[in-house]
Amino acid sequence: MGIYEELKARGLIAQVTDEEHIRDMINNGKATFYIGFDCTADSLTAGHFMALTLMKRLQMAGNKPIALIGGGTTMIGDPSGRTDMRKMLTKEDIEHNAECFKRQMEKFIEFGEGKALMVNNADWLLNLNYVDLLREVGACFSVNNMLRAECYKQRMEKGLSFLEFNYMIMQSYDFYYMFKKYGCNMEFGGDDQWSNMLGGTELIRKKLGKDAHAMTITLLTDSNGKKMGKTAGNAVWLDPNKTSPFEVFQYWRNVGDADVMKCIKMLTFLSLEEIADMETWSDNRINEKKEILAYELTKLVHGKEEANKAKEASHAIFAGGASENMPTTEVEASAFADGKISILDLLLLGKLAPSRSEAKRLVQQGGVFASDEKVASFSQTFDEATLKEGLIVRKGKKVYHRFIAK
Repeated sequence: MGIYEELKARGLIAQVTDEEHIRDMINNGKATFYIGFDCTADSLTAGHFMALTLMKRLQMAGNKPIALIGGGTTMIGDPSGRTDMRKMLTKEDIEHNAECFKRQMEKFIEFGEGKALMVNNADWLLNLNYVDLLREVGACFSVNNMLRAECYKQRMEKGLSFLEFNYMIMQSYDFYYMFKKYGCNMEFGGDDQWSNMLGGTELIRKKLGKDAHAMTITLLTDSNGKKMGKTAGNAVWLDPNKTSPFEVFQYWRNVGDADVMKCIKMLTFLSLEEIADMETWSDNRINEKKEILAYELTKLVHGKEEANKAKEASHAIFAGGASENMPTTEVEASAFADGKISILDLLLLGKLAPSRSEAKRLVQQGGVFASDEKVASFSQTFDEATLKEGLIVRKGKKVYHRFIAK
């Protein structure tokens, strides 16, 4: 089985432009492909797992990845899959976010001479002359066709800004530029990007002729990866300073029963033979599958040692105990008033809520537990003696945090 057949068996392929050609190139390590990452935050999330593991799989099969940092396109904002306009970021914000992305991607992809490349489209997009761009690229795009694209349809109802309207042209130009400069002949992306990606293949064909079109191959992955990594409205960050290895483990440990095998197929590097065997397991082994998923993905991001610690901490919780590897906050004596501290203060100290009002909302909605007992009121307090022994607070079903009086 070639790598292309493996990708299909794992459920990663949604649409392709030329399957026979794509299969040959990928299976024979001839693809130089790119995936774009817009720098809208200072950390990648669990929603990027699919893209990152896909790049790793293809590189292991001899293909060359290009990780495209969207320093230029982030200044416009992709309208795909959105009903509102993205927040405008400063150039400095984008540069900082791009540096953070680089450090996290290096855990998945091997960069260096003759290996993977990391490039930033700010290097070419920000220097474009607008009139020159219109003359060189604008004539290749039909406004009628662009407005029929699904990514624009979703925004038309609430108003599509001219700024966002340019995103397809910018993304298409990226492919055109990298085709010429780096020999990039393939683009991967979520299925909500199909129109934007076709724009790139058409631009190359129109600018460089029919012979070039055979080398502009677009392969599309299912966009479900973008929908992963959300829990209680918060992203599951790959930066350990934002989401600890334990919290990453717990998120995947609590994935829905119906999604476990799909996630194992798409995101882990377990062999298809191992996965086929797991699919024969009885229903009462569902938690074992979840733990395997959680361990494999935590290991990918944070390494084997941290994954082992997170697994041990998870076992301790399910056994009704605590663990030194659980995220922990030491509470200073000055935080207590008359020897007591409120649940709201604990939620803020442990960064389980971004504000006091959000902490109140969590409690009022019944989403906060202390020592496995639901916190009934946001005025509830805990004395210093209780925290000396260690107090475990749970937010929702998945987020655990221990508080200890210093």
